[in-house]
Amino acid sequence: MNTSIYERIVTIQSSLPTSVRLIAVSKQVSAEAIRSAYVAGIRDFGESRIQEAAVKQAQLQDLSDITWHFIGHLQSNKAKKAIEQFQWIHSVDNLKLAVRLDQLAQELGVSPQICLQVKILPDPNKSGWSVAELLADLPALNQCKTLQIQGLMTIPPSGLDDPEILSVFNRCRELAKEIQEQNWSHIKMQHLSMGMSGDYELAVQAGATMVRLGTILFGDRL
Repeated sequence: MNTSIYERIVTIQSSLPTSVRLIAVSKQVSAEAIRSAYVAGIRDFGESRIQEAAVKQAQLQDLSDITWHFIGHLQSNKAKKAIEQFQWIHSVDNLKLAVRLDQLAQELGVSPQICLQVKILPDPNKSGWSVAELLADLPALNQCKTLQIQGLMTIPPSGLDDPEILSVFNRCRELAKEIQEQNWSHIKMQHLSMGMSGDYELAVQAGATMVRLGTILFGDRL
């Protein structure tokens, strides 16, 4: 077991409110390192590449209580594999993809839990709805009755200072509240997936329910 991974996870877990779910981002991390995180109590792991995840999932089949979260950009041609391999998809970033996932979920008889990826500020380097686009697409998203739409995911643009990052996270929380108050039948806003290794404390301050931590747990990738 990797004791440094274990110790880092125990330290961070103890600092988080019990309302916050720690997702260990295990992309480019070995199955052995994932086992160390598992021993430390982690049950939620985030991957961003379908094929890489499949290899590790096969190696870790004995850990049957792991929940796998897809957190990377998802192309439509990989949507079927995504919902076969992952219980959560945090990065549903457009209506066409949501509709495709809903159709596949019906065919496969599963109900994946998803977050809608939103860009609180304009950012050409990231996928996702703008706030206005998301609000306009809510009626169509509400027709995706097999998906379990659970909340929002956001990533602040690079180069912001801490007050600006906090403002992005606060706005995401406010947006989720606005959507929840519209009382859609198939859209819930119970979760905010926001915060990574460099800004998770600000995300928690703003009300994140899930943080996606990689480097701070596993160290630098290869």
